[in-house]
Amino acid sequence: MTRTSKQFFTFLLLVISLVAYAKQSTLNNGNLVMQNMPAIPQQIKAELNRYQNIRSASFVEWAEDDESLYISTRFGDVSQLHRVSQAGGTRYQMTFFDEPIGAVSKQPGGAELSFTMDAGGSEFAQIFVLDPSTGESRMISDGESRNGQVVWNNAGTAMAFQSTRRNGAANDLWIIEPDNPETADMILPSPDGSWWGVTDFSADDSQVLVANYISANQSGVYLLNLANKKLTPLVKTDDSKSTNLPIAFDDLNNGFFYITDQYSEFSQLAWQSLDKPSAKPTIITADISWDIDNMVLSNDGRRAAFSSNENGRSELYLMDVKKQTYTKITGMPLGVFGGYDFNQSGDKLAITINTAQTPSDVYVIELEKDLLKSSALTRWTYSEVGGLNTNQFVVPEVISYPTFDQVDGKARQIPAFVYRPKTAGPHPVVISIHGGPEGQARPWFSSTYQMWVDELGVAVVVPNVRGSDGYGKSYLQMDNGFKREDSVKDIGALLDWVAQQNDLDQDRVAVYGGSYGGYMVLASSVHYSDRLKAAVNIVGISNFVTFLENTQDYRRDLRRVEYGDERIPEMREFLNNISPLNNVDKINVPMFVVQGQNDPRVPVTEADQIVAALEEKQQIVWYMNALNEGHGYRKKENRDVYQQAVILFLQKYLIPKEG
Repeated sequence: MTRTSKQFFTFLLLVISLVAYAKQSTLNNGNLVMQNMPAIPQQIKAELNRYQNIRSASFVEWAEDDESLYISTRFGDVSQLHRVSQAGGTRYQMTFFDEPIGAVSKQPGGAELSFTMDAGGSEFAQIFVLDPSTGESRMISDGESRNGQVVWNNAGTAMAFQSTRRNGAANDLWIIEPDNPETADMILPSPDGSWWGVTDFSADDSQVLVANYISANQSGVYLLNLANKKLTPLVKTDDSKSTNLPIAFDDLNNGFFYITDQYSEFSQLAWQSLDKPSAKPTIITADISWDIDNMVLSNDGRRAAFSSNENGRSELYLMDVKKQTYTKITGMPLGVFGGYDFNQSGDKLAITINTAQTPSDVYVIELEKDLLKSSALTRWTYSEVGGLNTNQFVVPEVISYPTFDQVDGKARQIPAFVYRPKTAGPHPVVISIHGGPEGQARPWFSSTYQMWVDELGVAVVVPNVRGSDGYGKSYLQMDNGFKREDSVKDIGALLDWVAQQNDLDQDRVAVYGGSYGGYMVLASSVHYSDRLKAAVNIVGISNFVTFLENTQDYRRDLRRVEYGDERIPEMREFLNNISPLNNVDKINVPMFVVQGQNDPRVPVTEADQIVAALEEKQQIVWYMNALNEGHGYRKKENRDVYQQAVILFLQKYLIPKEG
């Protein structure tokens, strides 16, 4: 090679290097890596500032004085534990970690609190114990395994929890004394790859109720004797799959409450005798034709509260436990209810309420001596909304649209929520697809949707395609295994519905979704690129085979039940055939891929490989990867940039009209 040739070759390498470098940039101290993306204009940052400073608050536990509340809220970058002593009172921050805290549980008869926390979104949570009087906390788990589902015994001296510490894969059950962590003892080695968790201790702390979750369609209830570690099945099931989720022992330990769909399309609240486990249970909520999604018992066991999911919205009930009668609490806001529980005295019920126009906040319901009666509902927290008038936010409309198959000779109807701008159309459309796949879109408060409606003038359509929870067990099972792409066809039917709406623009439609919803975005782009203008895939599955082979060991078998076992040749061939990565030649729509480097569920390789494939075919693809996040962005500084980038992406590829 001549000197001139060497000089030219060196120059060419420099140019290539500079071009490659120009394709990538970083923000947030190098933790946010962006590829093929333009800089975000300052104007977008300024316009979105108010939406990105909306906060929320969630009920965690009653404090030891039985009057104050512990809540979870964010004042810095991530959610931390706070205490509130009166309605509308100051929120006193109690934890100050760089990572968000997870599940919190108060020690019975004491003041200490257990909480879980992971690092960087890895989901390998550790268990900590906090002394509220000093603010000091200590880790009691091993610092390496994945831990969760923490339940204190009634004496407040020990806690049961789930952990992978034995081999990194099995979801075993353990018990530990917080004051003596070295006492950790495995009480139930998981006999398979399914999920096991304790839900309650018996009154004398000698036995525990155990849930065994196999899939969204199948779970069982067991009794575990802590002395001899004998495991006894409690719920008699036939050969068909059913969900059976234990709640708690009754006050006399004569039986237990659980939620089951064995006798109905929907999940019902039931009571089962411990003395006669072969007897048919008492179905308490037989006249409620919707899923019961939670229940709590008062400390004295006389009163209970439970909630139902009625077409996405929550209803709350009080129950006389002895009589097993109940009544709906009236005057509750129309929305979705989160965690709730009685105080120690049983005369108050704290609850988290979320509506389309208000973020999650904490309320307290005053209860009367009559077990079925309540009086005042008082709001305890008033979360900041960035100076926005949320009363002007759009309330979603509940609709249903026909899809490709039939039920009783008529087109099957798919439920959805529609956020319509108040201005005249036709409006561009963003179809937002939930994850799970056995999740459910509900009419939550969403600053993101409201931001799109206000700032971009788009309509947001949020469908619950087949396979979604909340509409009966048959509907839930309709996308399993070889029926996977039937749910994608439901998106095609939604595009048909959009085309028939005068106020919606069928020529300007984007798809958006995370996790399984991210797969749906990719699959929709494979099948309907000619009907889409933009696609946003957040931590989505691009190849089912590589996903199943690389997802964390502790959850692999759980996912095989839903998606199919890639080790079976016929299923492997099917999964390869439907995987978007293997059909990338059909994707002809600008794509924005968002990922967390530490994602244990959908590994970063799922994003890397679809981005590389799209780049190879010279398809427009933006890529954002947060090095300190996992399955979704939990840190505000990362979430802010991601939301700004989505706005920029939609402005560039969805909003402009042709011609």
